[in-house]
Amino acid sequence: MSELPGIALEQWREQGQTLDFRGHAIRYWVAGDAGAEPLLLIHGFPSASWDWHRLWAPLAARYRLIACDMLGFGYSAKPRGHAYSLLEQADLQQALLAHIGERRPLHLLAHDYGDSVAQELIARHQDGQLQLASCVFLNGGLFPETHHPVRVQKLLLGPLGPLIGRLFSRRKLAQSFARIFGPQTQASDAELDALWQLVAYNNGPAVMHRLIRYMPERRQQRQRWVTAMQATAVPMRVIDGAFDPISGTHMVARYRELIADADTVLLEGIGHYPQLEAPAAVLEHYLQFRHARSSHA
Repeated sequence: MSELPGIALEQWREQGQTLDFRGHAIRYWVAGDAGAEPLLLIHGFPSASWDWHRLWAPLAARYRLIACDMLGFGYSAKPRGHAYSLLEQADLQQALLAHIGERRPLHLLAHDYGDSVAQELIARHQDGQLQLASCVFLNGGLFPETHHPVRVQKLLLGPLGPLIGRLFSRRKLAQSFARIFGPQTQASDAELDALWQLVAYNNGPAVMHRLIRYMPERRQQRQRWVTAMQATAVPMRVIDGAFDPISGTHMVARYRELIADADTVLLEGIGHYPQLEAPAAVLEHYLQFRHARSSHA
């Protein structure tokens, strides 16, 4: 499936550290030279930071990598009855940076749900609350009007959401992912096993109906986030799997309408998880973006 070998889930888990965030245990990872430029990786829904495992070693050779499983995801705490919020997840990213003492201008690489957290961080950059150096988005619902959620996401938002979450299974995960990965880049059984372990850990399905509230929250924040993206001088690029039915070619078309001098890359035949489906291509286009920016500096 990939030219980049990646990291086995158990090995990945062992490399993690723990941060206390507002009384909740958050699992996080740091790699690379402490003196290298900081790069914060922000994962999507319903997965976790292991999504970056194929890119981790090649990026760590160049940058100081920082990533966490956000509240409600992966190996982090999944409190029941919690009002999960994208704004709180942005607070978590800032708390993680403070915890590890990282105060330099920050590069972002985000995917899916993480794109929304990155949009909030861009808005905070515009407000002077932190300093960003660049942002690259992978497939995600940057604009609510172009986000086409899969059926299980719609069901989770409805009145049967708690039940739908509890009934979520590895089989249902595999069915959903089969529809959103590219036809030639489907997840292997081993990958699906690992992704399911991350969802299932700490009874994760019991909070999925609460996590999914990010979809209406995106609509509430749309104007603030899009205005910040239109106004910012932070260099941005979209690297997008074109085949993705959730946020593929149609999302990139909208991005080009709304963002001046839009820098976009479409990966033909690739679905919603380009970092798992085509990691070598994502790495190539990411490094090209960074090289172009550093040569202009």
